[in-house]
Amino acid sequence: MSTDRNAEHSGSKREAIAVHDRNRLLALYRTMQLIRQCEEQLVKSYQRGLIPGACHLYIGQEAVAAGVCAHLRSDDVVFSTHRGHGHALAKGVPPRQLIAEVFGRATGCSRGRGGSMHLFAPEFGLMGTSGIVAPCILQGTGAGYGFKLLKTDRVSVVFFGDGAANNGAFHEGLNMAGIWKLPVVFVCENNQYATEVPFRYASASPTVAGRAVAYSLPGVEVDGNDVLAVYEAAGRAVERARTGGGPTLIECQTYRIRPHAEGMQDFGYRTREEVEQWKARDPIRMFRERLLSEGGVDRLELDAIDAEVKELIAEAARFAEDSPLPDPGTVARHVFAEGCETDHA
Repeated sequence: MSTDRNAEHSGSKREAIAVHDRNRLLALYRTMQLIRQCEEQLVKSYQRGLIPGACHLYIGQEAVAAGVCAHLRSDDVVFSTHRGHGHALAKGVPPRQLIAEVFGRATGCSRGRGGSMHLFAPEFGLMGTSGIVAPCILQGTGAGYGFKLLKTDRVSVVFFGDGAANNGAFHEGLNMAGIWKLPVVFVCENNQYATEVPFRYASASPTVAGRAVAYSLPGVEVDGNDVLAVYEAAGRAVERARTGGGPTLIECQTYRIRPHAEGMQDFGYRTREEVEQWKARDPIRMFRERLLSEGGVDRLELDAIDAEVKELIAEAARFAEDSPLPDPGTVARHVFAEGCETDHA
């Protein structure tokens, strides 16, 4: 890793697996499997017509959510994007609440009002996902500012895509966080495309991490398909934020295997060969192989995790499908303040 005065750049160097706690390794694997199997279930549910509206899946990017959120406490907060299912699950939102929300059911984490793109579960530290590009950067920065004012050691984490890095909110958020040394970790999931526009076309800068130098904070580029590389980089960033050292920008080079959203075309702007090349670097398959060859993990242990998660997701899908739609009589709930008396005299 080379370091200059203001920015750090980490390549795809593989971290030694032996230094990690065995239980942590299995927990990372389980989180990635939980996300993958949940998203694969949602593919089937979308094809059955159970999901109203758009559905943006996280398949291929599981290592980022798992590696980052493994360092977070229950009182730390996460802000996310339209592709936020993985972050929600990694932060602790139960699969049955997530799937029910995507189905628009009353038992969902947002009571069926948010759907796939607007998940909200503050009891788990998920402070919202948004279908608008980049506002989560400013929201997460604001949370960090609040934590600093309150003199707590809580941390705010912001997940966003490469497309958001060209939005004004990116520059405003990083500048403010840099000025005040806010406890924020900015995580750019560079999956190479902003919808269908390649990052290499849309950005004059070859990396997102390299922009950190302009705001006097560390910028780290990692292999986003290597969960241990993400875990190590996130660990340093979260510790830095928690102990008053200020923000960090992490750029995770990764790739989404599914189309931008379910039902959209997937080729024309990218080739089948490119997709297949990235599929060969599937983060779950690569981590599983490393666990078996270097981590002292038995294949039966991993198979047991796979089976346990499969049953959990199947039960969650049944729960969601059997759940009621929101009562139309509650349409104005959560829109206006409730339980407040105002004297208009």
